[in-house]
Amino acid sequence: MSYLKTKFLNLKQILSKKIKKNSLVTNIWLFLIVFSVLILAFLWIFQTLFLDSYYKSYKTKELNNAAKELIRDYNNNNLNSMDTIARDNDICIEIFDEENDEYEATYFNQGCIEFGNKNFALKKDFINSGLEQKSYNLINNRFDNITLMYALKLDTNTYAFINASLVPIDSTVNILRSQLVYVTLVVLILSFIVGYFISKKISKPIMKINNDAKRMAEGDYNVKFSTNEDIYEINELVDTLNYASTELSKTDELKRDLMANVSHDLKTPLTMIKAYAEMVRDLTYKDEEKRNNNLNTIINETDRLNLLVNDILDLSALQSNNTLECEEFDLIQIIKQIISRFNILIEKENYCFIFDPPKEEIIVYADKKRIYQVIYNLINNAINYTGDDKKVFIEVKELAKAYRVSIKDTGKGIPKDEIKFIWDKYYHNEKKHKRNEYGTGLGLSIVKNILQNHHFKYGVDSSNKGTTFYFEIKKRVSKLI
Repeated sequence: MSYLKTKFLNLKQILSKKIKKNSLVTNIWLFLIVFSVLILAFLWIFQTLFLDSYYKSYKTKELNNAAKELIRDYNNNNLNSMDTIARDNDICIEIFDEENDEYEATYFNQGCIEFGNKNFALKKDFINSGLEQKSYNLINNRFDNITLMYALKLDTNTYAFINASLVPIDSTVNILRSQLVYVTLVVLILSFIVGYFISKKISKPIMKINNDAKRMAEGDYNVKFSTNEDIYEINELVDTLNYASTELSKTDELKRDLMANVSHDLKTPLTMIKAYAEMVRDLTYKDEEKRNNNLNTIINETDRLNLLVNDILDLSALQSNNTLECEEFDLIQIIKQIISRFNILIEKENYCFIFDPPKEEIIVYADKKRIYQVIYNLINNAINYTGDDKKVFIEVKELAKAYRVSIKDTGKGIPKDEIKFIWDKYYHNEKKHKRNEYGTGLGLSIVKNILQNHHFKYGVDSSNKGTTFYFEIKKRVSKLI
């Protein structure tokens, strides 16, 4: 007894694992079974409960149609078609001419009520009623069944009586019920079997995709989603998940690069600050010149740390809040102000900024503070990567509805297969971070976010003779979309 109980519990556990509540397999399976049950219920109701009333309604309709045909043919003086009408509709037709006391009858239906039987009084009653037409439900005692009769007046003295016996269908209903019992059992069994295999076929690729998605959620971005099913929606889901996996892999790689690069940029100045501070404390605190040089180094490294932190905060703010404070301002004045910030490079390191504006004043509409930041970062980027001639070209070109601002360096350029990555945070050629004096590695990412928030067109052109970054800014006041 305990052995059977153990086997039963094991079977129950296996089934519970394979058929989980609310799973796709269970839902599809139950749906197909319920659908089959509803179809069978429909058949039971209409083939047994309503068959008798449907049969009666059908015969009544036949009588009405026959009456219409008879009236039409009588009006066309064509009573020869009476046999055809009776035969096609399986009914009985009698024509009575009261003036000449003549009868004409056609019998095709078993159990027809003849004009000369005891129902003659009912027919005489209709003739005397003056009605144009009337229907009757009669009991035919001869055959013990119901007979439908339709009486109508063809003209002043001529009347037609159409009748049809309703054959008892109790035996037919019993046969249908017996047959439906077997049909129900077969359909339910097939529903269980077919429903199970269909649900497994549909759910199998989805379960596989789900398992692969769990691996991706755990950080395995090398997983490749695939399916052998020729189902459009599932194939579309596979393509979407493969794309998401690729993008997440890029994001994860960029995140690691960002952490490594930020750590590098934070560690180096902090190390130098500590080293020079200790040097001032222990060695050069009495030598004014060396002490001041050491303190200036500490100040410069602190400024660099401050610049890096500010860029990180700016990028975070841009990505979380795209609210703009737009206004009209002079684009030329902004560019000149930015160039003046790099005068120290012109004086000490012989940098050359070439800017020849087409007009003395160009009024544009945008967020002044953010556009200032865009131009500053692009010029700063050109400074970091320009060639040995140390030249940076700034150009403003007038277009139909905007002005194109271009900043060009004379460096070695960017490989074509890497151009699409340059807007990423902390991206550097060959993925090797090179710390420089003026940049943090976040400038282009800040530029991209600002221009996207403005819905401004931007881009980059590069060759082995230099790289040009550009963006287009609106001429006049207009609502940003």
